[in-house]
Amino acid sequence: MDLYSKIEELRRRGESFALATVVSRQAPVSSHLGDKALVFEDGRFEGYVGGACSREIIRKQALEALRLGKPRLVKITPEAAAQVVLERADEVIIPMTCASEGAVEVYIEPLVGKASLLVVGGSQIALTTAQIAARMNYRVTLACDMPELAGVSLESDIQVLDWRELEGWLPLQNPAKTSIVVASQGHYDEDTLALIARWMPQPAYLGLVASRKRGATVLDNLEILGVPKTALLGLKYPAGLDLGGRGRDEVAISILAEIILHKSGKAWADSAGVAKEKVPASTQTSSQPLPSSPQNDPTLLREIQQVASIAAEISAVTSTAAASPTLLPSGMAIDPTSGEVLEIARAVSAEYQGQTYYFSCPNCRAKFLKNPDKYLKGKA
Repeated sequence: MDLYSKIEELRRRGESFALATVVSRQAPVSSHLGDKALVFEDGRFEGYVGGACSREIIRKQALEALRLGKPRLVKITPEAAAQVVLERADEVIIPMTCASEGAVEVYIEPLVGKASLLVVGGSQIALTTAQIAARMNYRVTLACDMPELAGVSLESDIQVLDWRELEGWLPLQNPAKTSIVVASQGHYDEDTLALIARWMPQPAYLGLVASRKRGATVLDNLEILGVPKTALLGLKYPAGLDLGGRGRDEVAISILAEIILHKSGKAWADSAGVAKEKVPASTQTSSQPLPSSPQNDPTLLREIQQVASIAAEISAVTSTAAASPTLLPSGMAIDPTSGEVLEIARAVSAEYQGQTYYFSCPNCRAKFLKNPDKYLKGKA
């Protein structure tokens, strides 16, 4: 085995393993000074550091070193010489139970690979979470709609995918080493969660940036798309610990803090682990006067009338386009639930009776699929 090439490949792939090296021996033993072996998280053993007795001892100690993330020196010596069995994090003395009277010392070095984080979305929270994680030594992949990254500068080691490529990317990842944060904030949450449910239903962590109410709506929409709620039992929404943060940086930090806590297996003081919804400051009682009403504020009334006029013009154009589909430019479609003219490349879609329909958001698609006839009546 070309050990060093193997180690380089494992490090490149971000895998975790332990390197065991014989650093001292006392004959008779079968190992030699400098003998090496690799021990993987699943217990696989490649290489040689001694016979059957030593091998199993080193396997067990290597797995423990990987769990703690700390190196240790393992001394295997005849029982007569091991009058006191010492067990510390950095040094372990274990009696040799085989017939051999020899002794061997093996240094075990855990090489823990980078944790993998998939962030879905081009929102400010998604981008900030990816940027901070990359600086925390995570192996970060950002999946989004490519136009969302126009003018955005990312860390050079962040892998970027179109979210539609996740169908090919997810099956190649190790679920136990992959945390996922979905933060497209309503644009393609359902579509990516459907892919996750199919290809990686149980990642190390799965969080959705959404309120409790919208998170429940997303799960309802997924059921309409054929993804049962039981397929995503581990989905956490809102994602992140309740640290009281509001800005995108603070929200991103709360999400990463929850991933770290989840990985450690420790419990958060808030046993529910769900951020509590707070009343916005703007809705709290205040001594400040209320805004003027349109009736007694001519400027405000004119602004409202202007907005209403623009809305009416847009509605007229949309109605005309809906009545005459041939007027639509190439690459455009009409949302049957609202009549809105959409760019197909940025819309969500659904198949019904052999025809593809396009929608401005997943909620519109869900409404359509619940009762298509309601929106297609008179348009056949």
